[in-house]
Formats: sequence, C-alpha cells, structure tokens
Amino acid sequence: MSDDADARGDTQREHWEAVLAAKPALFGETPSEAARAALKVFKQEGCDRLLELGAGQGRDTVFFGQNGLHVTALDYSRAGIEALSNRAKALGLSRCIKSLCHDIRTPLPFEGAAFSACYSHMLFCMALETDELERLAGEVRRVLRPGGLHIYTARTTADPQYGTGVQRGADMYEIASGFVVHFFSEETVARLARGYELLSLERFDEGPLPRKLFRVTLRKKPE
Repeated sequence: MSDDADARGDTQREHWEAVLAAKPALFGETPSEAARAALKVFKQEGCDRLLELGAGQGRDTVFFGQNGLHVTALDYSRAGIEALSNRAKALGLSRCIKSLCHDIRTPLPFEGAAFSACYSHMLFCMALETDELERLAGEVRRVLRPGGLHIYTARTTADPQYGTGVQRGADMYEIASGFVVHFFSEETVARLARGYELLSLERFDEGPLPRKLFRVTLRKKPE
C-alpha cells in the first residue's frame, strides 16, 4: 500500500465516521435491493454463515439476520458498528449478528473456510486501489468454505458521476459528497475473479442519479 493510498484511506475513514455519527439512519432502515437479490441466492444455495463487509449501520445485516442467517458484519467506522450493534440488540438479533470494527485493508481476522458466503454492497467501490481489492478478494476466498459464494456490488464506469470531481487514482474520483469512489469496468471485475468461478455479472440501477452498478456473483474454486 502506498503512502498516498494509506493517507487517502484514513481520510475517508474519518469522513465516514463523521457522516455516520451525524446521521443514524444515513441509508434508511429498509434493506437494499442488492441484499434482497443476494438473499434469494443464499437461500437457494443453503448458506448459513455470512460475512458482510462494509456493513455501515446495518440495514442489510439486520435483514439477513431476520431471514435466518448468522452474520458477522465488519465496518471500519466505530459509529456504524455501534449503531448496528444497538439495532440488533433492540430487535433481539444479537445471537445471530456479530459486529466488528475492522479495516479491510488488513487481513480478515478469521480462520480459513469460516463462512459459506460473503456479501458487500458498494464496499468494493470505496477508496481502494486495484491491488488492495485483489488482496481483499483473495482474503475473502481464503475465509470461504469450498464452493462458497461471494456476492458484491460496485458502481460502474457507466455511472453518471464517473469522471466527475477530483481524480484520486485509476478510475477513482472524489465526488461532490467528499467520498472517493472506485468505478468498475468489466476488466476490473475479471481481475478480482481470479480463483473464483464467475456465476453472473448483472447491471442494475439504484437511487435518484441513478447510480449504475454491477452485481457480481462468484463461487470459490477448489484449491
């Protein structure tokens, strides 16, 4: 990780911390459409232990917990994790939701083959360089069981905000909100799919812009 990347990541962490602390329900309390679509696949595959990356305040985490999954949720914002923990406790979901504050730029704090699936909604398009994303994809593969699923979403280079704001790296732009977004091409998806079988690559829209996203579904290949 370069010094510039390290500094950028720390700045973004501080920005997320401030925003999530100021807005207890920044993205609302209902699950994303990405989570609804992922749950159908997890149920079809019989997944039981889910790792969620970049859980934020937990709107998707709670949804998965309410639908029978045991979820371990990671986020590097303490404000987000605190909000998630409090909500899980209030809903009686503490037994099936475990939340941890963790920076995914460092190795995941789990043994190998600990989870049957991994999910993240727009975590992969945060302020992470491609080599950092490759390491993360490798870490996800390490902690998945054989044949485990990895479903993630990321904003694409067809997004209306691509190329706007201040460029912070290859396909990375700091947009008007102050957040840095790494916009994905199909080539980026292919690079991160090494060691996986690419089951599907779908495009969908979200929000008022609308944001243009990929939904990527991968299966861990045998060692």
